[in-house]
Amino acid sequence: MYFLYTIIASLAVFFILKWLKKRRYCTDLRRLDGKTILITGGNSGIGKETAIALAMRGARVIIACRDSDKAEKAVREIKLKSHSLNVLYMELDLANLSSVRDFCKSFLQREKKLDILVNNAGMPGVLEWTDNNFSMCFGVNHLGHFLLTNLLLPRLKECAPSRVITLTCSSYKYQKLDFQDLNYNQLPFFTYCRSKLANIYFSQEVARITEGKGVTSYAVHPGKRSFVQSGWTCHYSILFRMLVQVIMWMFFVPCEIGAQTVIYCAVSDEAAKHSGGYFIDCRPATLRPFARDAAVAKKLWEASERLVNLA
Repeated sequence: MYFLYTIIASLAVFFILKWLKKRRYCTDLRRLDGKTILITGGNSGIGKETAIALAMRGARVIIACRDSDKAEKAVREIKLKSHSLNVLYMELDLANLSSVRDFCKSFLQREKKLDILVNNAGMPGVLEWTDNNFSMCFGVNHLGHFLLTNLLLPRLKECAPSRVITLTCSSYKYQKLDFQDLNYNQLPFFTYCRSKLANIYFSQEVARITEGKGVTSYAVHPGKRSFVQSGWTCHYSILFRMLVQVIMWMFFVPCEIGAQTVIYCAVSDEAAKHSGGYFIDCRPATLRPFARDAAVAKKLWEASERLVNLA
């Protein structure tokens, strides 16, 4: 009898894990020949899988990250897996606003097109500070991408129809923004949640200010019932990484699956009808009411302009 219970329990665990890992795939086979795509943090995780998929569709893919050695290795792997030579790397450190400005200046000089911007790079909840004295989560996840998008927005408008895709997380629902302390950096998880909520407001405001100008904007959560096996654990100790890797192997979905909704928002005509929307599993999803507040989104945009000295 004990043996039978063991088998039943094992089967139950197996099917639960299978259910947790079940995901939609992007079935839209649209080609992207002639398109130029910029992906921040495209050297690993979801960003790299997105780069592979979009390069396979014929796009010119530029991955932007700060570690040149990792980037060059990733470019070789992306080229090999996508069978495309039209993949390159540009240096960008989102934790340094001067680096963001230098990157945009160089990009606009070198690249005459930008059809899709994927704001993928992100930091987990770490109690660290950027070079400009912002909390690492808020500075990288929101402010760095905020400045980057604004400086590249004229090129996106020139290449319309174009798209801005910003990765967020369902953990946004556990916090609200405090405009008296946007630079909150006390409890790591709450810091991360606030930065992901800021990503959602940012995506909505991009959609609002570009309405009628050919630019659409999407906020993407790459998982639904579970999270994605990305490389965020590299910011923690070896022991913590080993523990989390086991948990991720059991319950989290592979980055290839996590990238599907990003790919969907990059190519789908149906997605284009929902500019400013929030997407999970290749379809629009409903946000909590407080995350749909247009007044808060505008207030955050104006505050971010001041923080990054954007005239």
